[in-house]
Amino acid sequence: MTAASPAPSPAAHASSAKVQRIASPGSALAGLALSMLLASLGTSIANVALPTLTQAFDASFQQAQWIVLAYLLAMTTLIVGVGRLADMAGRRRLLLIGIFLFTTASFLGGAAPTLPVMVAARAIQGIGAAIMMALAMALVGETVPKTKMGTAMGLIGTMSAIGTALGPSLGGLLISVTGWRTIFLVNLPLGMLALFLAHRHLPRDGRVPKLSRAGFDGWGTLLLGLSLAAYALAMTVGRGSFGPLNVALLSGAAAGIGLFILAEKRGAAPLVRLTIFRNPVLSAGLAQSALVSTVMMTTLVVGPFYLSQGLGLDAGAVGIAMSIGPIVAALAGVPAGRMADRFGAPRMIMIGLCGIGAGSVLLAALPSALGVGGYIAPIVTITLSYAVFQTANNTAVMTDIEQGERGVVSGMLNLSRNLGLITGASAMGAVFAQASAASGITTADPGAVASGMRITFAVGALLIAAALAIAAGIRARATSPSLSSQVEEPGAGAVFP
Repeated sequence: MTAASPAPSPAAHASSAKVQRIASPGSALAGLALSMLLASLGTSIANVALPTLTQAFDASFQQAQWIVLAYLLAMTTLIVGVGRLADMAGRRRLLLIGIFLFTTASFLGGAAPTLPVMVAARAIQGIGAAIMMALAMALVGETVPKTKMGTAMGLIGTMSAIGTALGPSLGGLLISVTGWRTIFLVNLPLGMLALFLAHRHLPRDGRVPKLSRAGFDGWGTLLLGLSLAAYALAMTVGRGSFGPLNVALLSGAAAGIGLFILAEKRGAAPLVRLTIFRNPVLSAGLAQSALVSTVMMTTLVVGPFYLSQGLGLDAGAVGIAMSIGPIVAALAGVPAGRMADRFGAPRMIMIGLCGIGAGSVLLAALPSALGVGGYIAPIVTITLSYAVFQTANNTAVMTDIEQGERGVVSGMLNLSRNLGLITGASAMGAVFAQASAASGITTADPGAVASGMRITFAVGALLIAAALAIAAGIRARATSPSLSSQVEEPGAGAVFP
């Protein structure tokens, strides 16, 4: 009689479950990519509906603007805090909560009977988006090997770029065909699919390191959130006119950041360990991300005005021209990731920045006589180069980050991007408005609009030059014999060639 086999131990069960969950990394990555797409889409899709929503709720434009601001503020102020919370409580668990919140809030927004309900739904949606954006990149390291990190980051970056750029054109199409409610309800099937993929295929949360369980920095989270909210409001209140309220909000943001730094230095379990900023790859990556995102948002702010008022295109033609960018981003993201894996992230960062700078310079020197083709060619250059840059930059920052810091660092990367988007929409929008016509952009003649576009992208080219200087400084630091060891130490970020 054969002896019965011993029952598998609980540890064996857990190991088997984990192996089963990571057996389909493609499905897990698809869930993360879809989460990033939804969060990014929510950033821009409601903007195009503001005139319609103003009429639907019988509200002023300033009141309706909170439909956009509520989402943006919730996402921007919480994105670092939720990353830290995920490092403590488990990333998969928190991501599932975030997708559920986003999907539920999308239904509430689509069914909203009043403006206050809509604004509340958008705030909840922003909380879900903060979780989804912060954790999508953090979980990539748990679903793919390091040798494929660039390719995976390429897919995540592609979804982020597509979501942000596709929002206005998709939103306009849905509003014209089915009404404004569908710009929120369209998220329901996509959200449920993302929830299924994440629940089914992401690896279960492992044991959290003791360092990550030390405690949650509530005071630091509050200070950072209030500071970021003050900055976001300063950049959006007034729609380009910078008055005493904007100055007060900016001053409050600066004071809040100062208090936050003091709190993090003294805290036993800080939200952000300030010592990580000694990592030159991380610090440079955050700065470059903010500068590049500012220029990318500028293309979305300036483009429609130049195409419609500067070149005289109708709404349909403007939509087609504006869709070129998302198409290029969709095609370029994954190949850009493979190039980062093959040639190294630092080299591809430089190439991407050079391309964005070249496109900005072309737009700054663009003669109106070249028409639509003359505008699209530089935009394709910028968008293609952005896919290369973003993938390589995310890969460089996230590749060797310690397990207990992935959530917060991913949140900081997304924070830098969001701050760049806010700055591009406000500060660069104000530059364009002032350079085009002091009396109002909607009444400016085509020549003034074209001049404003050229001046705005000249400023954008200067921002990219600053990003290039940062990248060049990091490469010089990495190749210096006395400093390269600081870059190559474990957990310091990507190793330079």
